[in-house]
Amino acid sequence: MRPRRLALAGLAILMALGAAGLWQREALTRLHAVLTLFEPDRIVSNFGRMGEIFESRPIPVSGPPAPFPEGAPLAPPPGWEAWLERRAVTGIIVLRDGAVALEAYRMGTGREDARISWSLAKSYLSALIGVLFERGEIESLDDPVTRYAPALAGGAYDGATVRNVLRMSSGVVFDEDYLDFWSDINRMGRVLALGGSMDDFAAALDERDAEPGAAWRYVSIDTHVLGMVARGATGRSVADLMAEHILGPMGAYGAPHYITDGYGVAFVLGGLNLTLRDYAGLGELFRNHGRLGERRILPEAWVIESTTPSANTAPGDEQYGYQWWMPADAAPREYMAQGVYGQYIYVNEPAGLVVAVTGADLNFRAPGAFEDSLAMFRALAARDGA
Repeated sequence: MRPRRLALAGLAILMALGAAGLWQREALTRLHAVLTLFEPDRIVSNFGRMGEIFESRPIPVSGPPAPFPEGAPLAPPPGWEAWLERRAVTGIIVLRDGAVALEAYRMGTGREDARISWSLAKSYLSALIGVLFERGEIESLDDPVTRYAPALAGGAYDGATVRNVLRMSSGVVFDEDYLDFWSDINRMGRVLALGGSMDDFAAALDERDAEPGAAWRYVSIDTHVLGMVARGATGRSVADLMAEHILGPMGAYGAPHYITDGYGVAFVLGGLNLTLRDYAGLGELFRNHGRLGERRILPEAWVIESTTPSANTAPGDEQYGYQWWMPADAAPREYMAQGVYGQYIYVNEPAGLVVAVTGADLNFRAPGAFEDSLAMFRALAARDGA
C-alpha cells in the first residue's frame, strides 16, 4: 500500500473509531500522529518532538558531558552539499580523534534539539546488555530469554537465547514493511500510540520460520525482547538502567528521554531521543573501546565482540554483530549503528573518525541510498584537514 493510500485507510479508521467513541481523544490524537508521522511537510518537525507526540519517560541524567574540543576543520568532500540535500540530512557532526572537525545543522534544526534515534537505540541497548552481562545480572548470553522474561514462554521466542536475539537470529516471523498498513511493524506502532503493552505484543507472537540461531533476519521486536531481559534480570526500568550505566557516566547535552508504551515501558528498539552530539558520544565511546577520557564505561571485550560480524548474514550483504552493523566490505574496525530515515553513527577506528547523522530521508530505502551515505562517510575518513 503506497503512503497516500495508507493515510486514507488510516483516516477512515480514525473516523469510524471516533464516531463509535471507542478511544479517548488523546489516544486518537496519537494514532493520527502515527499515521501522519512521515508526511513530507511534517517529518522534520515530528522527529524533533516525539516526546510531545507520544507518551514519554525521562532518562535521569544529572549533568552534561565534557565538551568535545574543537579540532582542525575538515574540508568537505566533493559533492557534499548535493549529498546533504539528497539524503535530507538534518544534522551531521564529524569527530577526528575526539575533536570536532565539522558540524552542521539544516532544515530548521539546531545543536540543542533532541532528535529521534530510531534504530540507533538498538546499539545503545546492546551496550547496556554488555554492562549487565559483565556485572553477572545476565549470567550467560546462552541463557534462554524466558529465564529473564517468563511472559515469553509458549510463544515464538520460547527456545531463543539472549545471544540469538542480540544477533537478530531469533527465527521469529515479523514483517517490517513500513508501507504496508497491516505489517507487524505498523501494527506495533499502533499498539504504542494507543497505550497498549509492547510486552504483550511480543509475547503474542507465535510464529517462527527458522530455529533460533539458524538464520539472520532483521527483526526489530528482537530488541524489545532484549529490553524485557534487562528488566527481568534487574527488576528495574531500562530508562533507569540506561541512566546509571550508559548515559549517566557519559553525560548528556540535552534532556534525554524514551517514548514509551501505555505502561511506561521504554520503546527500546527505536524510541530514544538525544542530541546529535550525544549520538556522536556513543561512537566516540566505542572508538575508544569503552572509555571516555580516563573513565571506563563499557567492557572492552564487549565493544570488540558486539562490533565484530558474528550473525549468519548472506555473503555480500551487510554484516551484523550484537545490534551493530558492518558494511559487506568493511575494513577492520569499521562499523555503524543505523536507523530508518537516515540516522547513523559511523565509526572508523583506523582513521580516528566518528560521524553522527540525523535525517528525515523519505528515500532511505531507495536502491543505493545506504551506499550513497557509506561512500560519503568513507570520503570523510580519507579527507585531510581544511
